[in-house]
Amino acid sequence: MSYEISEIKSIRKKLGMTQSELAKQANISQSLIAKIEAGILDPTYSKVRQIFDVLNSISKTKELKAKDIMNKKLIQVRPETKIKDLIKEMRRHGISQMPVIKNNTCVGLISEKILLEAFTKKGVEKACDIMGDVPPIIAKDTPLDIISNLLKFYPIIIVSEKGTLEGIITKSDILKAI
Repeated sequence: MSYEISEIKSIRKKLGMTQSELAKQANISQSLIAKIEAGILDPTYSKVRQIFDVLNSISKTKELKAKDIMNKKLIQVRPETKIKDLIKEMRRHGISQMPVIKNNTCVGLISEKILLEAFTKKGVEKACDIMGDVPPIIAKDTPLDIISNLLKFYPIIIVSEKGTLEGIITKSDILKAI
């Protein structure tokens, strides 16, 4: 990540660090941090690099991951679920999409968009007749930036750990976490 020297103080505060903590981890003096933040001193490149290396390292460890924002209440349907029951389930839980699960494996996706398109087709009765492709499946430690990029292209993301479905993430889950 690229920062400006003038941002050191605000980044440090966002990370909940004191000048002393930053100085200790960057192996420089606290007074040097204070002078840089006050704009009194123009630091050397190597000192700035030490500071930003620490700030980058700490921000990565404090970054939100899938496990922090996922919805653990996995509302799902089976491939043989009737469409009228799908609609009832979605309305009951106030959701706009849900995974189709068979033998603890995601085999497709049902969304409002898919349901609306299904009304124009004949001979569709069950989830397996209309379900969309399997949404992305990610690990619990996937960082927020990857999740937000995936959600630009998919309405839902499945979180799985060692083959076990752990939860889902939608755009609203990210907004709640932020």
